[in-house]
Amino acid sequence: MKPIKDMESTFQASELTLAPDGSLYHIRLKPYELADNVIIVGDPARVDMVARHFDKITIRKTNREINSCTGEKNGTPITVISTGMGVGAIDIIMTELDACCNIDLQTRQVKQEKRQLNIVRLGTCGSLQDNACGDFLCSKYVIGIDGIMYFYKTNPQVMEEELANNFVSFMQWDRTLPRPYALKASEELLKKIAFDIPQGITVTAPGFYGPQGRNIRLQTAFPNINTMLPDFEYKQTKITNYEMETSAIYAIGRNLGHNCITLCVVIASRKKGDFLNDYSKQMDSLVDTALQRLC
Repeated sequence: MKPIKDMESTFQASELTLAPDGSLYHIRLKPYELADNVIIVGDPARVDMVARHFDKITIRKTNREINSCTGEKNGTPITVISTGMGVGAIDIIMTELDACCNIDLQTRQVKQEKRQLNIVRLGTCGSLQDNACGDFLCSKYVIGIDGIMYFYKTNPQVMEEELANNFVSFMQWDRTLPRPYALKASEELLKKIAFDIPQGITVTAPGFYGPQGRNIRLQTAFPNINTMLPDFEYKQTKITNYEMETSAIYAIGRNLGHNCITLCVVIASRKKGDFLNDYSKQMDSLVDTALQRLC
């Protein structure tokens, strides 16, 4: 299924927003500055951590919380870009990454020949199972409880409707909340990068506190959510973790024809009540592993 915008001939300036230099308005990249292999990180400072593993750096860009760097690793071109936190930021980054490689920014028309990106998110998460702080987890599936994908027309072939339906039924999902949607990571990247990393179902929440069942001063409306989530299972795979970006990465990326996968370092054990403040060594190890396998 073609994205709906492929049917339009030209994108207006108010729809496809560009910077004064002709690059994409937020990411500030031009097509020749974007590699086919892309590392996505939330923290702008983590861009430098990833770039230190490159053999060569050719381009650096910065705009607001969005830093990017393009270079090479083992002779393979690669880009790392920061997003900030949450699915709203991911909506911007994923849309502009695709536009950067699949829309002619001068004519504002969709290109006939499409580029396919390998997009790898390297982030942090909170575990809902027995995984300890510092462990690695891969999001084989993701369930989005954020609702962002309902603003788009989707390709049924990439949506995991059975998983979403089973989840809604098991959780007795409240109708006042956005209906969960689900997707799977790229099979190619699962085999290439995450073959020996524990894999599970990730729940992407639209926030850090209440949406992930944290009671601070404002009490949550659904106090049993974190006792129910760990018991859900789909195709012998359990819900392993919470985070705030993967659903939008998989949903937008896969519907646009890109390969996507998320790898995280566990920094909070919701079951044990532990939190890892300094995870720099673990993150550096995850970055090295992902880059060596991707490149």
